[in-house]
Amino acid sequence: MTDTIELDAQLIAHAADVLKACREAGEQIATAESCTGGLVAAALTAVPGSSDAFERGFVTYSNAAKSEMLGVPFWLIEKHGAVSEDVARAMAGGALTHSRASLAVAVTGIAGPDGGTPEKPIGLVHFAAGRADGPMHHERVLFGNVGRAEVRRRSVERALALLRSLL
Repeated sequence: MTDTIELDAQLIAHAADVLKACREAGEQIATAESCTGGLVAAALTAVPGSSDAFERGFVTYSNAAKSEMLGVPFWLIEKHGAVSEDVARAMAGGALTHSRASLAVAVTGIAGPDGGTPEKPIGLVHFAAGRADGPMHHERVLFGNVGRAEVRRRSVERALALLRSLL
C-alpha cells in the first residue's frame, strides 16, 4: 500500500475556484510549502490557464531551503522549530518578498508516520496566508494521526480555502 495522494476532481475544482477569484480580482498567488511538498502548487497548476493567476511555488522541505529561498531566519527555526506559527508566517512573507505575487500561502507540518512529539504530534500543520499589503493570517490545525497522505490532502484543501478567504 502506498501512502500518496491523487489530485482528484474535488481538489482541482477547489483550485479552479481560487484561480477564478484571483483572475477576477487581478491577483497572483505564490505558495511556500514544506510538508505538502508542492501539492498546493500542483493542484493550482492542474487547472488549464493557471499561469495567469499562479506566479510561483517554493518547495522548502529542509530548514536550509526555508532560509535560503524564503529568507526565514535560521534563528527563528532554531527557536520555534520548523513546524510553528512563526515559521509559517515567515514562509508566507518570504514567498511574497521573493515573488511578484500579491497573495501567498505557506504550509509547514508533521505528516508522519514519524517525527511527532507530545508537543508537536503527527498531523499538526501550521498555515499562514496573506496579501503583500495586508495582515498575515495563521491557522494551527491538528488533523490527527490519520495517515501521511490524508494529512497532506487535508492540508492542500485548507491552504486553498485560506487563499480563497483572502479574495
